[in-house]
Amino acid sequence: MDFTIPATVEDTRARIAAFVEREILPLESDPTAYDAHENIAPAPLAALRAKAKAEGLWCLQLKPETGGLGLGKVGMAVCYEAMNRSIFGPVAFNSAAPDDGNMMVLEKSATPAQQERWLQPIVRGELRSAFAMTEPHPGGGSDPSMMTTRAERRGDVYVVTGRKWFITGAEDAAHFILIARTSDDPRHGLTAFLFHRDQPGWRILRRIGIMGPEEHGGHCELAFEGLEIPAENVLLGEGQGLKLTQMRLGPARLTHCMRWLGLSKRCVEIAKAYAAERSGFGVKLAERESVQLMLGRLGMDIEIGRMLVMKAAWELDRGGFARKEISMAKVQVANVLHQAADVAIQINGARGYSKDTVLEWIYRYARQARLVDGADEVHRMVLHNAMQKEGDAFWKWQVG
Repeated sequence: MDFTIPATVEDTRARIAAFVEREILPLESDPTAYDAHENIAPAPLAALRAKAKAEGLWCLQLKPETGGLGLGKVGMAVCYEAMNRSIFGPVAFNSAAPDDGNMMVLEKSATPAQQERWLQPIVRGELRSAFAMTEPHPGGGSDPSMMTTRAERRGDVYVVTGRKWFITGAEDAAHFILIARTSDDPRHGLTAFLFHRDQPGWRILRRIGIMGPEEHGGHCELAFEGLEIPAENVLLGEGQGLKLTQMRLGPARLTHCMRWLGLSKRCVEIAKAYAAERSGFGVKLAERESVQLMLGRLGMDIEIGRMLVMKAAWELDRGGFARKEISMAKVQVANVLHQAADVAIQINGARGYSKDTVLEWIYRYARQARLVDGADEVHRMVLHNAMQKEGDAFWKWQVG
């Protein structure tokens, strides 16, 4: 692959970087800019979003005809990294999870009528969305074949019963994509549905407290107690839920990695700045070999993550599935984010452990990276299975 990026992508990256520096970073040190769950509060967020729209930095992930910038996955890798230099960055550009993944999959899979009703309000920033798939034991998590939430067809509607949990953004979401079982067929037993929060027959049981800062709308447990969904709100057709899930989760995992690289680089940035100014025993921290080794290792590990992300993005842009590449990127970047935050806190000492910087915020946030969208162990298992199946072809180069 050619690592040269088009001038148009570099221009967008530079404009995003300038916007983050000028408009978003100052809010991180303003206590009034945070909501009760340590994310950006509604008022400053609305102001940022209006400015981002006005500057043409909105929905980078979507096609121009849908309302986006049409960057492609490679362009997104460059720009998402830049936007997540700030902890508040992605949501300001309407490129934060779960809306990010939901918009991309609706653009690919929804009918024109479904896109107008369910996608466009998210694109315009009028409301938020959620993806309801994960269930409490004994239901489905990383293994969708275990799914127990059922949707029974009765005439022109499906009646849904069951439970979901850790549904990101559910408390603030208006539009939901729901995965439920419609048969016991091992490949075509799941179906994807669209529903609105105002429909009766479901409720939020609780907002689940977590150790880190929360996305808008939290992580919720839901109960479905006879929710009726019209057949016209099925995505892709009955029995295509597993396909829909695969279409959504692969690219969404990769965009997580793109954003996490931005946060990893921010940790290094804060650590380097402090090491350059802080002295101990007559020596700057930056001059100590131990600190140089820590930062040098981080620089290499972040770059490895960037290469894996870019290879996966390139493969998606050329029409491939990039399953191996995405799993490799997910494991590498999730772990390097955690390591970057840990090392940066260590170099900053008590300052890093305090709320004087965003390092402690990133550290608590980073622990979920090794769990969400498939735990490290699941992705390593996927890679092992691919190695067993492909043999030496696992490492083959693409031939032009």
